[in-house]
Amino acid sequence: MSTQQNAPLHVRLSEEFMRRITNGDWPPGFQLPSEAELCREFGTSRGPIRQALAFLRSEGAVTGGRGRPPMVRSSVPSQSFSTFNSFTEWARGIGKKPGQRTLEVARREASPEAAEALGLMPGTTVVEVLRVRYLDEVPAMIERTTFVLEVGRKLFDFDTDSGSIFAFLKEQGVDLHSARHTIDAVAASDEDAELLEQPEGIPLLRERRITRSGDGQPLEYSEDRYLPALTNFTIDNTVERRAALVRIHTEGATP
Repeated sequence: MSTQQNAPLHVRLSEEFMRRITNGDWPPGFQLPSEAELCREFGTSRGPIRQALAFLRSEGAVTGGRGRPPMVRSSVPSQSFSTFNSFTEWARGIGKKPGQRTLEVARREASPEAAEALGLMPGTTVVEVLRVRYLDEVPAMIERTTFVLEVGRKLFDFDTDSGSIFAFLKEQGVDLHSARHTIDAVAASDEDAELLEQPEGIPLLRERRITRSGDGQPLEYSEDRYLPALTNFTIDNTVERRAALVRIHTEGATP
């Protein structure tokens, strides 16, 4: 269980249960052991077990209650942005086949929004990338990314349909150190709807991200638009650690 031995037992139990879910020991659709079985395994009474299970339900990790046995939800697999994993790494981590279709990699003048985010003078040349990202060959996200020129020019030597841009740039020695994420909702534009194969105007989750080097220099600005039926976000808070923004695959929902 948790290494925080001073934490209340129900907290340590909930962490252990979440670890089993995350690691796949309790996979999606798995019916959890009964309270009696868990009491025997952990040598405790029903009170801490029930508190731990209630926490899992409040987090959306399990379903059940009111006479129904708890079962692991299919939407639990997630990847924290705090670990700076790419969409490709996250997709593979939840057992999905990642994919991407590049529509454009081009040098041009930075848009006003990108120039402001990257701290550039108006008219500065940047490299823009437009891609559609897929989960199991289903369109899930539109990626509109702007890189400062010295970073983005490296992409002209990379097949952007082959996988993670971030992984490639890291291999090239680019210091992608930290990022700030802003999440809101927008209506799908004509282009969004066409690329995601959805009706115009449907709500999309928009993630705007500024990625910086270790010395604080902005290197990348991205505006990613997700289908909320396939992906959403949550933030975990504890007393002991800072909040982590987490991307969650909402498997089983209907786009």
